[in-house]
Amino acid sequence: MDRSAKNFRLSRRALVAGAVCAPFAAGLSLRVARADASALTPQTRLVVGAATDLALRLSGELDKLPFQLETVNITGGPSSIAAFHANALDLAAGNDIPPIECQFIGLNPRIVAVTLRKDTDPPEVVYGIAPKAQIKTLADLRGKKIAYSPGQMQGSVVLRTLVLAGLKQSDVTLVELPSTGQVYFNALVSNLVDAAPIGGITVKRYLDEYRKDGARILTPHGLPQNPVNLWARAETLQDPAKVAALQLYLFAWGRAQRWIQLNRQQWINAYYIDTLGLSPDDAAYIVRWTGNPVIPTNWDTIIKSYQQTADFMADQTSHPRFDAATIFDRRFEATAGNGFNSLPG
Repeated sequence: MDRSAKNFRLSRRALVAGAVCAPFAAGLSLRVARADASALTPQTRLVVGAATDLALRLSGELDKLPFQLETVNITGGPSSIAAFHANALDLAAGNDIPPIECQFIGLNPRIVAVTLRKDTDPPEVVYGIAPKAQIKTLADLRGKKIAYSPGQMQGSVVLRTLVLAGLKQSDVTLVELPSTGQVYFNALVSNLVDAAPIGGITVKRYLDEYRKDGARILTPHGLPQNPVNLWARAETLQDPAKVAALQLYLFAWGRAQRWIQLNRQQWINAYYIDTLGLSPDDAAYIVRWTGNPVIPTNWDTIIKSYQQTADFMADQTSHPRFDAATIFDRRFEATAGNGFNSLPG
């Protein structure tokens, strides 16, 4: 299937650079440099799903990549899974639920990088409470309508919250809606649902506009912070040239994430204000909400955490349990983290 198919309306950007520069290649393992890099050619192409490659460009990492990099505006679990099915994407970004959902439906991508929020960072998701809903505690969710997105992080948050509150799915009405901030926002203000898991700038805008009408938020304490992953299509991981390109990309991506933290105001101006058009106040809010994630170089603890999440989702959705270690490709375990750690500060 042609990756430029109308179904996806992909906006593409191709980059062909020269040979791998020595300082960049030095960050990779000797095994990768010897075994994989020989397969890499200037014609090797990696298609990455992301809203932008701005951080790579601003940090100078983009110009170091010796292969064709195409950044396509495909984000979120459902869109990424559809693109994987259509062979239109090599690498996607998302939280912990889509790779688990892929196992349930027989698609076998592998996680190749993990970004973790710190316990001190703000919670990624809170509950927006509709203006007319009488909800002050988690127990008050009984009998209420809750926005729900099966197979996505927001859906898992809802299921975990019900368990935390001692409730069953039958104790509430789960209203299936796409888990975009605007859809959940509209559902709350129209009282289509009584509660919806929301995050980021949606929280600020919801309260700014509707607090006077009774809108509020509820923070479910006791839920784990959700990791953000990069996960690759199974066929991509069987292609030696793409594996080599992926190693280089992940190292550069890790450096770019650290660059963002070290150049916060430049990033705020270039991305949130100039690119997204946010006000300085909104931009500052979303940066505080984002926190300062880290990229680990060892996945042992992460895999144990994923096992708990995978078991929980399997039990909640009547799917068989599986070994969570199988959704990680440990060839890439330290790559992005090494890139992240290579910048001092």
